[in-house]
Parts: sequence; C-alpha cells; structure tokens
Amino acid sequence: MEQFFIFLQKNPFNLVLLGLMVVSGTMLLMPLFRRGMGAPEVGPPQAVSLINRKDAVVLDVREQGAYDKGHINNARHVPEKDLDARMKEIEKFKTKSVIVSCENGRRSAAVVANLRKQGFTDVVSLRGGIGAWLQAGMPLEKK
Repeated sequence: MEQFFIFLQKNPFNLVLLGLMVVSGTMLLMPLFRRGMGAPEVGPPQAVSLINRKDAVVLDVREQGAYDKGHINNARHVPEKDLDARMKEIEKFKTKSVIVSCENGRRSAAVVANLRKQGFTDVVSLRGGIGAWLQAGMPLEKK
C-alpha cells in the first residue's frame, strides 16, 4: 500500500488518472443504486401481463393534451398535479395492482412513491413510460 502512495506522489498525472477512475466507476454504478432505491418498475410486457392476469389498473398521470393523443386502453386519467385532490377517487384501488404511466417514466416514479405513502401496496411505474410502450409495439387508445 505504501508503494502505491509513493507511485501516486512521483507524478501528479497518476493522481489525476486515479481520480478519473474513481469518478467513472461511480458513474457506471449509479444507475444500479438508483434502480434499487427508486420506485419499482415494470416494462411494457410485464405491464401487459399484470393487466391480463391481475386485472391491474393503469393510472395515466400526464396532462390532458398528452392523454388525448393516446393512452393505454382503459387507463384512468389523473394528472399528477390533481393526484392529491382526487385521492378519494382512486383509493378504491389500494388493494389492486396499479401501474402508473407518464410520458417517459420519470414522473410516474414520484407518483408511485406518493401512492405508497398513501397505503397502496401493489403499485409500480411503467419503465420508459408511453414512449417505451409505443416502442414495444403496444397499441394506444385515442379519445
């Protein structure tokens, strides 16, 4: 170990390389830590399975315009900003499987965390949102 520190002291460039190695390693591992600490997610195929097998409820938290352009079949529209005001309306789904969808999966993770605090037990985020849903070739219903 002592030789390692002597090696670093001989040339400052070695210390810069070590720093870059630590930073790049941290950046590579960060998504793994975030995924483990973040909201539970499912991809489009798993979401379809939940809908078909467990009769999961899809909650779309996008704005009205985005929802009108296309949404998952039978999705309930509750914009994120209205979630707290409409909590009584969705409380009846506390014991059901709930899939939260948004445009790209970021907003839905926050909604999942909020719903878990409200007592929802089986709630997940659609990984990648409606964009991933479309990319997987899944259909959208238009209003």
